[in-house]
This record gives sequence, C-alpha cells and structure tokens, in this order.
Amino acid sequence: MTSPLEQKIKITGPIVVTANRVSDGTVVYRREDGDWTTQLDQAAITADAATAREMVQAAIADDLRAVGSYIAPVTLTRDGGVRPGNLRERIRLAGPTIDFPGAARDPVQTGQQAAHVSLR
Repeated sequence: MTSPLEQKIKITGPIVVTANRVSDGTVVYRREDGDWTTQLDQAAITADAATAREMVQAAIADDLRAVGSYIAPVTLTRDGGVRPGNLRERIRLAGPTIDFPGAARDPVQTGQQAAHVSLR
C-alpha cells in the first residue's frame, strides 16, 4: 500500500482535508489556521494540487490530535455553502445511516421515559 504522501494527488474540484479526532473519533476538518473543526463550512478549501499536498502533509503530521487524514471532495453551493462531495463524506458528516440496536432515542419524540444509568 502506498503512503498518502507518496501518492499523486489528482484534484478535479474543491477539496478539504478531513480526519478523525483522536479523543473521540469525531469527524474533523482542517482549518486555514491549521486547527481542526467539526464544522465543514469552517474547513480550508482548495482546488490546487500543490496546496492540497501541503494541507494533507501538515494534517498527517498532527497525528496527536487527529488521525487518518485524507483529501475529500466538496461541492460549493450557490449561496456560498459547503457540502460533502460524495456519498462517503455525506455519511461521515451525518453519522450512521441506521439506528443501532439499543441506541438511545429522544424520549420526547417517542413518548417514552428516558433510561439513565448511574456510573456511581
């Protein structure tokens, strides 16, 4: 398998650099200032291969805060918004496509009493 740093980067439109936060696995996006955000619309966007390579190299070097950094396509909307550019990124941003068995549900919407488990 080829390292992301050794692969030729092909850019066909706007991209962002994304990863997963080390502390909890949350999807994060690289900002212009080099920090991470959970908000896609705050991510640094480029359509230039050289800039994309620099962005992903810096993100990979920041593996104490985020891991698995890679380039992801985005779509820019007419009103200036940013949307995921493919199905994988839409799922990563929105979360699982199914409810997990036993997953907590909003008691207000289901009309059920919330179950709470004390950890003490």
